[in-house]
Amino acid sequence: MLCLFDLDGTLIDSERGITACVAHALARLDVPAPAHEELRRWIGPPLRHSFAPLLDHDAVRVEAAVAYYHERFDTHGWHEHAVYPGIEAMIGRLGDAGHTLAVVTSKPERHARPILDHLPFGGAFSRLYGPDPASPHSEKATMIAAALADFGVAPEQAVMVGDRHFDIDGAVANRVRGIGVLWGFGSREELERAGASAIAATPGELAGWLAT
Repeated sequence: MLCLFDLDGTLIDSERGITACVAHALARLDVPAPAHEELRRWIGPPLRHSFAPLLDHDAVRVEAAVAYYHERFDTHGWHEHAVYPGIEAMIGRLGDAGHTLAVVTSKPERHARPILDHLPFGGAFSRLYGPDPASPHSEKATMIAAALADFGVAPEQAVMVGDRHFDIDGAVANRVRGIGVLWGFGSREELERAGASAIAATPGELAGWLAT
């Protein structure tokens, strides 16, 4: 089976790096940053989507904010994360079971690649899919479709695992089974509303479903 994984909120807890980079970008534009709880909701959606309302949908300022975000991410943000407990063991079980693993993330590949390369289990993933850095969309559906084509896998032979509705939306669009996880930044309600076929509370529970 082809197992596609989201990155932020699914494999790694990237809250510290992402929120710090958002705050840095807004500070460079002299815009007050939202409360921390609000900033947590920025983890998952495309940056332009989140910056736009705070910047009056001014395209020039939005692009400047994205550039300032990347400025800090390139130097600090990419390594400000932690692997969720149980993830490494789960990935090991799936690899031992013979499944093919790949990452499908809203992060541009140039940001996701160094993170994946430095994870102790990063080598278990055959491919990494990320959107074009200039795109205002996460393009999860497009990237999942590309993965199915690249691996020559039918939708029923694949799953997409993620913590936000963007992951499930992309799975549903491709008739792939979407599995939500509760240790990230989404909620059970969000995942159910998006059409998740199953929701795992722990990496061990997820591994039990997929490794067989």
